[in-house]
Amino acid sequence: MTRWNVDAVLLDMDGTLLDTEKVYLEASIAAFNSLGHVEGVTELCHAMIGIPGPDNERTLRNHFGDDFPLDEVNRLFAAKTAEILQAGMPLKPGVIDLLAAIEAAGLPKAIVTSSSRNTAADHLRLAGIHHRFDAILTRDDVTRAKPHPDLYLLAAERLGTRAHACIAIEDSNPGVAAAHAAGAITLMVPDIVPPTEQSRAKCAAVLPDLDATIALLAERAVLSVRT
Repeated sequence: MTRWNVDAVLLDMDGTLLDTEKVYLEASIAAFNSLGHVEGVTELCHAMIGIPGPDNERTLRNHFGDDFPLDEVNRLFAAKTAEILQAGMPLKPGVIDLLAAIEAAGLPKAIVTSSSRNTAADHLRLAGIHHRFDAILTRDDVTRAKPHPDLYLLAAERLGTRAHACIAIEDSNPGVAAAHAAGAITLMVPDIVPPTEQSRAKCAAVLPDLDATIALLAERAVLSVRT
């Protein structure tokens, strides 16, 4: 297989490294249900995966109307999320092996997330992996978050390279759009929402899990060892 010449690895957080999208989905549905909204909320929540919170709030106002009680939804969502995460922050299978393989290859790595800076810091610390990244880029670092390319462009810059020389690993369609628009070699490991045909066309590969991602990167000589 053709070797990929790569300077760095850029990693989405929720749904890619942290198994939080299912937590957010459960908490969102519970919040909507508490306010009497049942019909269509699962599909609505799916459409908001990978999108920054402020953009999702606009989506909710457009869907339910300007009088929708966003503050109450956010309160219920936060309470349910905290309740679920009392059991610990779940990692996606293969995360520790992937991080170790990237480190063994001597490549810098960055988090590129639509979450806020505070949420990213708290969740990475709760997962015990916050110290393993050379940079953490969040929606607070840019004016335009995913699906725009700005976060990926900035992450590459922070690591001293260009996005074209980076691998980007994503789980969501908006994330794939952002990474591809930045010019990164984009890999998708779908979580809750399957890839669209447009996303498939933008990806160098769509993979079933992080173990398969490690194997592909080893075949492409990005990683020096299989783990």
